[in-house]
Amino acid sequence: MSDRHANLADMELIASAARSGGEIALSYFRKDPRRWTKENDSPVSEADLAVDRHLAEVLRAARPDYGWLSEETADDRSRLGTTRSFVVDPIDGTRGFLSGSGEWTVAIAVVEAGRPVAAALYRPVGDDLYVAIPGHGTRLNGQPVSISSRDRLKGSSVAGPKSIAARAGLTATGLSHAGYVPSLALRLALVAEGRIDLAVVRENACDWDLAAADLLVQEAGGRLEDLDGRALAYNRASVRHPALVAGPAALVDPLRPILAELM
Repeated sequence: MSDRHANLADMELIASAARSGGEIALSYFRKDPRRWTKENDSPVSEADLAVDRHLAEVLRAARPDYGWLSEETADDRSRLGTTRSFVVDPIDGTRGFLSGSGEWTVAIAVVEAGRPVAAALYRPVGDDLYVAIPGHGTRLNGQPVSISSRDRLKGSSVAGPKSIAARAGLTATGLSHAGYVPSLALRLALVAEGRIDLAVVRENACDWDLAAADLLVQEAGGRLEDLDGRALAYNRASVRHPALVAGPAALVDPLRPILAELM
């Protein structure tokens, strides 16, 4: 099977799984699911774990030779020796999910040689499905989408934590704060879709927050990179990443040095 056909088959598989996982999550949504706090003070609920179990069952049965990396599964380093691995966030934006916000997603990527080769991001509230494979663009509900065409920071919108996006060093450029999106993956997907011009990401985001959305941004014509201009590598021993910026090159290039002084 060619790489393109393998990528397409994987994209169709993870898109279907993201939808079915989203349906499971919706069965808990706004119904006060049981919840806990993890060691890093982030929340997890019975919905996260139910979706994780479902995705693991479906995806690992379909591709038993693939590695597995999920926010809600203990890390099995055998993934480091596989050609391809699933990178999964069962519910990205759990805080938003538990507060009743609709801005949460099911995020799934397939990673090979450190880079995503298939991506599916599903937002159940709104029934929005983003998908991509390398070289074939990003689609939202079957229609192609593209990054913002803006080429000046002044007047452009930036999404991210208010503590960063509202700093004087950024507002002085003429950027406007587009608000905070609880799902980091969705924040980046909105950049891929062109609804938001730029997004900033704090340090320590993990593979499962980023891998699917990374491919969506790249295939929509944009860039997701660290503040030195480097692309990200996934399915490594460490799954954490430095501070990041996403958007069209014409905006990312002038913003990176500004962010580097602020973050």
